[in-house]
Amino acid sequence: MELLWPSLALIALVAVLFFAERRYPAAVGRLEENVLSLLLAAITFVSFTQVVARYGFNSGWQGALEFTRIAFAWLILFGMSYGVKNGIHLGVDAFVRLMPKPAFRIVAIFGALCTFLYAFILLYAGWLALLGADVSTNWRQTGAIGYWTFMFDRGTGLDDLRYPMWMQETFGLQDRVQRWVAYLMLPVGLALLAFRSLQGIIAIYRGERELIIAGHEAEDLVSENRDALKE
Repeated sequence: MELLWPSLALIALVAVLFFAERRYPAAVGRLEENVLSLLLAAITFVSFTQVVARYGFNSGWQGALEFTRIAFAWLILFGMSYGVKNGIHLGVDAFVRLMPKPAFRIVAIFGALCTFLYAFILLYAGWLALLGADVSTNWRQTGAIGYWTFMFDRGTGLDDLRYPMWMQETFGLQDRVQRWVAYLMLPVGLALLAFRSLQGIIAIYRGERELIIAGHEAEDLVSENRDALKE
């Protein structure tokens, strides 16, 4: 039961994204791009200012390294679903493209299904008990949902990242930022990856796309620019 409300929250998030994308696809795309851009900008800004502060003024922010490490993890976890949605993950498709079209579609669906199962297993692995796996000794941490709930219940703080003093005084926050805040993108990112993979399976089945990867983008790029040097 402890995992119920985080699971329902993720389902609600995916449902909101699904209906919002059906009505405002361009806006959802811009939102995803803006989130990725803000994370990348924050990493760049903090890293640059930290170098200037350290070598120019012999000072710096103690939590800078931990912040950039967490922001980079957020960038990856959020970006992987965006990559599946837009088919920009690199992959090797030279062999599967030699197959007949029906077999090619089956293999493409299987690849998307494997991505979905990968995300789902990491998100919640407790269902593996149905297959005989022993998860009874550590059932609270049988996946990203369990691990995040474990951290949320305990409220353990990060090593160096701290709330500003004005936030501590105004809202009565503890000194160190809670780990569950930093790890929030773990279940969210995996839920989005599972959702985008499921969308990919349906799109491939309907013939709306070929793969969830970009395996032949170099070939397409060469074809598009074949006459560039002649101009």
